[in-house]
Amino acid sequence: MAACCVELAAAAARSHSGLKRRRVAVGSSEQYEETACRLGKGSFGAVVKARHRETGQIVAIKRLGAEHGGPEAALREARFLEDASGGGANPFVVGFHGVVRAPGTFDLRLVMECVGPSLHDLLRKRPRGSPPLPEATVRAAMWQLLTGAEKMHAARIVHRDIKPQNILVGEGHTVVKICDFGLAMSTDDPPPYGHAGTLWYMAPEMLLEKPDYDTQVDVWSLGCVMAELINNGTPLFEGFYDQGQLCAIFDVLGAPDDSTWPWFSDTAFATVVMPELDVQRENRLRELFPETKLSKQGFEVLSGLLTCNPDKRLTAAAALRHPWFAKVDALELPKKVEMLSPLPKRLRIHAVCVT
Repeated sequence: MAACCVELAAAAARSHSGLKRRRVAVGSSEQYEETACRLGKGSFGAVVKARHRETGQIVAIKRLGAEHGGPEAALREARFLEDASGGGANPFVVGFHGVVRAPGTFDLRLVMECVGPSLHDLLRKRPRGSPPLPEATVRAAMWQLLTGAEKMHAARIVHRDIKPQNILVGEGHTVVKICDFGLAMSTDDPPPYGHAGTLWYMAPEMLLEKPDYDTQVDVWSLGCVMAELINNGTPLFEGFYDQGQLCAIFDVLGAPDDSTWPWFSDTAFATVVMPELDVQRENRLRELFPETKLSKQGFEVLSGLLTCNPDKRLTAAAALRHPWFAKVDALELPKKVEMLSPLPKRLRIHAVCVT
């Protein structure tokens, strides 16, 4: 079946995605044979493994639920994924192969590179009592993720939902790739920007409803991922609702003041909520990540990513210039593991999605 073309511009205009006008070629889903192997499932829909009937290439196909925007949302995500992956020039973002449509319907599906399990699943499958990942492994993973983010940010794309569930581990466990651009936005759009992402990985400025946040929200999320890598999959900040999450953050990093983040002092949280709370003022991050866990240079990167004031937070590019990354070994994440003890119960993640 010949491919048809769909105008992305109309969808972009309605969703205020900041995307330039572009015609997107849409093929037929009949080109692919979907398997029973489900790679992922969530509120967005489902991702299944499929095979291209002519070439035999194995891919992943993402179906979006109708309640999540239907064709417009699929086209919007396709454009962000295409631009973020750079046509394969960004090896640390999942590859984009195109959009297909189920015959006789407006059911659009994204065709993507088939990578592997999520970092979340890999970390959760480690047996209890496993030794922490070597610092060299954490460094290699963070170098890949920050490199992927730097290229993505250079294209003015903000992912807004970076977390272990949205990081895939490639074959051989030697590469990690950022995936799921369903909540992505462009900084070409004028603010205000909406509240989006997963609570435990949200930057303080987003939690405080700063209307003009930028790519730095992704850097914060990567700091949370780095802490989780060091802690064998245990999230660093586990709050409930926005105010509880801010309290969890400040309990570790200390509450900002006029000298560290002047903008914060005028927020409702600082003027109304904090006076009623016994808020931690000292930064305890090094207590949680002593030198036996993380070297001095590694800690400088972690604390630079987890800086509350986004203006003082490391950018992805600045982090990559840190001496900690002067020598990066090949990534070797754990592969086969023996289940020595029952897995911990799956933690509940609180997500906030934009419509």
